[in-house]
Amino acid sequence: MLDPRRIVGQEGESAAEQYLRHKGYRIVARNLRSSVGELDLVAEDGQVLVFVEVKTRRTGAFGGAIHAVHQRKQEKLIQLAALYLARHHIKDRLCRFDVVLLQGTDAAVPQVEHIQNAFEISGDDLRW
Repeated sequence: MLDPRRIVGQEGESAAEQYLRHKGYRIVARNLRSSVGELDLVAEDGQVLVFVEVKTRRTGAFGGAIHAVHQRKQEKLIQLAALYLARHHIKDRLCRFDVVLLQGTDAAVPQVEHIQNAFEISGDDLRW
């Protein structure tokens, strides 16, 4: 039996993927796992490669979904992005980090907040 939190996460990722497709993004990959962690979604927004963290909350408890993307999580996402770029031999490509926040008790119609360029990194932070 699946962990209820995992089910909520999978539903959120599906909703985020659908939302981004509707906005014109092309989904390149989903749920990429490595020893470092997991990338929820990798997408293209025009010429920009976008690493998307999806956060789903049924309620606003604990400050809502945005508070789950703290500094340590950002550092892990940067590591995962660098690993992705290295594995796919991608260089000189504009990249950014987005966060899609889904909140609400109705999984079919969650409130969606899309934060483009949710955090920034310096050139020294992303090496491959």
